[in-house]
Amino acid sequence: MLIKNITVFIMAFLLTGSNIMAEEADTSTIKRETVKHAEKIIGLEFTDEEIDSMLTDLDDNLVQYNNLRAYFLDNSITPSIYFNPLPVGFEINKDDKPIVLSDISVTMPENINDLAFYTVRELGELIRTRQVTSTQLTELALMRLKKYDGQLHCVVSLTEELAMKQAAKADEEIASGIYRGPLHGIPYGAKDLLAAKGYKTTWGAMPYKDQVLDYNAVVISKLEEAGAVLVAKLSLGALAWGDVWFADTTRNPWNLEEGSSGSSAGSASAVSACLVPFAIGTETWGSIVSPSTRCGTTGLRPSHGRVSRSGAMALSWTMDKIGPICRSVEDCAIVFDAIRGVDGKDKSLIEAAFNYTPEIDYKNLKIGYLKDDFDNDTTFEKYNKTALEKMKELGAELIEIKLPDIPIYPMSIILSAEAAAAFDELTRSNQDDLMVRQIKNAWPNVFRTSRFIPAVEYIQANRLRTVLIEKMEELMGQVDVYISPSFEGNNLLLTNLSGHPCVVVPNGFKESGSPVSITFMGKLYDEATVLAVAKKYQDATEFHRQHPPLFE
Repeated sequence: MLIKNITVFIMAFLLTGSNIMAEEADTSTIKRETVKHAEKIIGLEFTDEEIDSMLTDLDDNLVQYNNLRAYFLDNSITPSIYFNPLPVGFEINKDDKPIVLSDISVTMPENINDLAFYTVRELGELIRTRQVTSTQLTELALMRLKKYDGQLHCVVSLTEELAMKQAAKADEEIASGIYRGPLHGIPYGAKDLLAAKGYKTTWGAMPYKDQVLDYNAVVISKLEEAGAVLVAKLSLGALAWGDVWFADTTRNPWNLEEGSSGSSAGSASAVSACLVPFAIGTETWGSIVSPSTRCGTTGLRPSHGRVSRSGAMALSWTMDKIGPICRSVEDCAIVFDAIRGVDGKDKSLIEAAFNYTPEIDYKNLKIGYLKDDFDNDTTFEKYNKTALEKMKELGAELIEIKLPDIPIYPMSIILSAEAAAAFDELTRSNQDDLMVRQIKNAWPNVFRTSRFIPAVEYIQANRLRTVLIEKMEELMGQVDVYISPSFEGNNLLLTNLSGHPCVVVPNGFKESGSPVSITFMGKLYDEATVLAVAKKYQDATEFHRQHPPLFE
């Protein structure tokens, strides 16, 4: 009797348990068919038994995703994982010395309006010798910004009240014998993803067009400490893509039928049209190089970890970099020296020396060039050929080099995944529908698509990035600097992933009148050498001394 009762109990338990399991399978949020469809998205295939085993955990994961989403994460909050571009055994030079600038002698022109076309270095000397005041330069910049923005659409906000106060303070300090350096009293513009207290920081995007952040980005504060005068927040393609922002498309001063490219669209446009002597841009994948090329400006993309991104809109925590867009290489050196350095906020920063001097001899350097890319870049062949010939004429013995032969474009999912995370709330709230550009090749679609990048693949891409870093260190052991066409091949994405610095300079003009460029690549944290090499080339070509005729 006991045995019979036990048997009945076990049978009842098994039947009940199987019914519960059947009910769980029936009521699970994730179905077997859903996983089978998802397999195609990630390029994997599982058996029915394996899928059945996953379902409960997939349901649990979905619950936890919702729990995570319930906690609001502001764009300013960084992940606890930080990108480190340092190869194994890399030694950082921390022996910092004051930068050395080229000798200069400059006098006031008869017409003060001509100062709009002067470099930062020249204007700084005029202010230092009290031939002109910061107030005069600031009024000139504000006048030109107001006069020409209707054609260029490069200004998001004028910061006139702040600018006039900062200019008056600079004049008072200089008159009393306090001189902060070559940026003291110099007007500038900032890409509108940098927070400036009291003014809108729109990120170029309709959902944020009225956003005001109650603090300054570290870069803005550092420039204020250097005595620079903020005159405008300048346009960027919405959320740092392209030249289309919520109000219009920023124009190329050399050809108003063209956009200025992006995403540092307004920064390059305003400097090119001589509305401001310099501007601050950012780059994740070409956003300094591309608009500088289109507008004929000179840009420095520093090594990753050189300039604080605190107070700047985050797009990709492991790829974003902040740098100057100027009229000359030496101007870039001056501005970079003011904004670089650790700040106690951005944990990705690395302390390294910047011992810039313009005195450099090409014969004492190993200068490489990407022969395959130069050979393949048939569109700009004549400009590239002229650049290489000029380098040889200046004493360079060019060394053929090749970039590491590993998959580069597949690693771009790092940017896509991080950008989707940075703007997760925008996607889930459907506020991305307010963005101006709604084509396939625009952020709203990329953010949505990126939700399907597997976490495992994101990690694998970063592991491959480690391989890239080590292989690039092997390559950079062969040269001090190398030259590259600005857009041919993998160099632009590759070096944004590896964190290497570059300087882009104008290199001639197309038949349409629009500029072209050449790029100089440097070693990690050796902006000083790559700037000096680029300056020597620039001084021998003088393309940077030409200005768009419509704005002279």
